[in-house]
Amino acid sequence: MVKMCSLLVLGVQVASAVIAQDSPRYGRDKFRQLDQELPTPNEQRTASGAPGHAYWQMKADYDIHVEITEPKASEGVLPKLMGRETITYHNQSPDKLEYLWLQLDQNIFEPGSDANVTRTGTIGDSVNVDQIEKWVKPFDGGYRITSVTDASGGKLKYTINKTMMRVDLPKPLAPGATFSFKVQWWNWLNDRMKWGGRGGYEYFPEEDNHIFTIAHFYPRMAAYMDYSGWMHKQFLGQGEFTLDFGDYSLSITAPSDHIVAATGEWANASAVLTGTQQKRLAQARTSDRPVMIVTPQEALDNEKERGSGTKTWVYKSKNVRDVAFASSRKFIWDAMNQPVKTNNVLCMSYYPKEGNPLWEQYSTKVVAHTIKTYSKFTADYIYPVAISVHTDRIGMEYPMICFNGGRPEKDGTYSERTKYGMIGVITHEVGHNFFPMIINSDERQWTWMDEGLNTFVQYLTEQEWDKDYPSWRGKPRNIVDYMKGDPNAAPDKVKARIEPIMTNSESITQFGNNAYGKPCTSLNILRETIMGRELFDHAFKTYCDRWKFKHPTPADFFRTMEDASGVDLDWFWRGWFYTTDHVDIELANLRYKRLNPRDPLLAKEIKREDKAREVPDISRQRNIDSGLEFVVDRDPATRDFYNSYDPLTATERDLAAYEKWKNGLKPEEMALLNEDLHLYELSFKNIGGLVMPVILEWEYADGSKEVERIPAEIWKTSDEVSKVFVKRKEVKGVTLDPFLETADCDLNNNSWPPRMVPTRFDMFKEREREWRRPNPMQEERNRQAGGEMKGR
Repeated sequence: MVKMCSLLVLGVQVASAVIAQDSPRYGRDKFRQLDQELPTPNEQRTASGAPGHAYWQMKADYDIHVEITEPKASEGVLPKLMGRETITYHNQSPDKLEYLWLQLDQNIFEPGSDANVTRTGTIGDSVNVDQIEKWVKPFDGGYRITSVTDASGGKLKYTINKTMMRVDLPKPLAPGATFSFKVQWWNWLNDRMKWGGRGGYEYFPEEDNHIFTIAHFYPRMAAYMDYSGWMHKQFLGQGEFTLDFGDYSLSITAPSDHIVAATGEWANASAVLTGTQQKRLAQARTSDRPVMIVTPQEALDNEKERGSGTKTWVYKSKNVRDVAFASSRKFIWDAMNQPVKTNNVLCMSYYPKEGNPLWEQYSTKVVAHTIKTYSKFTADYIYPVAISVHTDRIGMEYPMICFNGGRPEKDGTYSERTKYGMIGVITHEVGHNFFPMIINSDERQWTWMDEGLNTFVQYLTEQEWDKDYPSWRGKPRNIVDYMKGDPNAAPDKVKARIEPIMTNSESITQFGNNAYGKPCTSLNILRETIMGRELFDHAFKTYCDRWKFKHPTPADFFRTMEDASGVDLDWFWRGWFYTTDHVDIELANLRYKRLNPRDPLLAKEIKREDKAREVPDISRQRNIDSGLEFVVDRDPATRDFYNSYDPLTATERDLAAYEKWKNGLKPEEMALLNEDLHLYELSFKNIGGLVMPVILEWEYADGSKEVERIPAEIWKTSDEVSKVFVKRKEVKGVTLDPFLETADCDLNNNSWPPRMVPTRFDMFKEREREWRRPNPMQEERNRQAGGEMKGR
């Protein structure tokens, strides 16, 4: 017996759709493995994404001595840095080296540097004097190398190639051998507010004081790696740094009234700190809230008049890839302890009075929160200190120390945007201690591996600071405007152009969106939507543990995330990292059917209800409403059996046939057929090209809702698919991506019945109006002051 069930077709649809069997655009390319894109695994880097048994990396140790000068403005001389260093290079590779390469990043400030010569621009209707000065008299802040010798003082041959310097060795450096040599140099320091740069100084003309934030200030070894050899791409300003680990001794000679912060721990604290400062510092080491080491009043007194002479601060650090420092007589200084397992991290902030009240209230607490939260999600923070230094309009990171902006108005008020911008930049820059200072990726080649991963963990950290934290990046809905840009836009339409994430750092046009926003968002989607938090967090932490204090590549990250989770993510890496596709899934068609019950009494009743719901013919209804007398009503002779016959009444024959059919069913089959089942056939089109899960929210006629998630593999053979859903309740509406978790770029094709949503432009205008509001804190203070004046 064939047990068939007929269907009632109710014919509800959004639009017609043709379901392709195999779209030429798709084929199976979206889910093709990344074997051709990723390098072949080897003894250094395994197919699982872990370091291999033959993994190696170089080491470079430094003994650096520098002095900064701070002339008065009346002297008409720029501040200057003079330095000398001894570098001990350890060849831990299996290769014999005939020469060494060093990075001379400060040479980006030479007028003839590639960065300056290739800088493009236009002439508007007016040009300010400062810009003309930059064109006519550019800042000449490159290194003046005065000596390169071996450890005994013998001269070494060297060649400077813009921002790189090759030192020729007296004899090849064999595997396992070390070589020590010395370099001496000096350079002018740049006014960062005028000339830009990652380091330099901020000048306070009303006091004739400076805040020096000094970075990549010394010739440092280029990295030599198994996958690239020497990483000596020129420094053009956008792609940052690729460095090896080592141990450092850093001696900084500064004006005697300066407070100096630097990478590492003090080696001569008793010589540079007062007894009171040392006692306060000891208290801070066990305190769970900030303790003032230099109070605001002490800093105010200190900045009023310059002292005489100099003081040398010595810092030691182990297993770091770089060092930086800050120096000023303006610094307020506070500190607190943040435990990370057995390591007590001294979290500190150095800031001028211009940073208060924001910095005193938030900075060090944000540093501590960042160290704690990043250690939870990545790898344990093992360094002894973590420092945040304030200077205006900056965000730069170095091991154990970072330079951050976020300055209130002169009256001490600030906008909400300034507050969260300051908390965000401190979180981000302190977070860089993990990416790339610990998980040491190649910044010059792949910006996203440090900026993108760091921005992602920054998002997690911000969300643990405040449930209502207004994170700038991380939410999928915030990347939509960038994702739907035009990859074929003309060169002058930079804001419309997008490139794959896997683009060299110097070739990216929309740097923030490409290297920060998109990779951050993609990882958030992986965590919340694709893998789930448990699988993702384990895999991400595995990557960080495997590659802490090593040099990971994109392949190591991709492979580890799959290896530790058991989830095939090649389709995800391909779409999000190697293409410019965007997410736009359309709910193209909906067909609704119900089971037609074989019980003739029920079937006829359903048909009667359906007929009662039919929309009456307008001509017939108007004839009835007008009182028209119909022929069959006027003349009984025109009526017969069919004028009184009800085709929706079950007959004896219908009932007998049903009983016979029912007796052939199993009990479970009968139970299923007695359910009131609703069948919905939904058709989807992937318009944007980026494959993603299909997330549906069903809204039922009784007001209840249900969320259903279909993995991205639904697109494995075509960009147009249909799927049947069986529901036990009638559906009132269906919404694709109801929680805006996939970065879908067009929400107008996501609903049945169709529903229009506000345009991104409209929402952007609303945000703009909010951003341009006056400082509410200042408004309230002025209002209260006005009320007090009226009272007087």
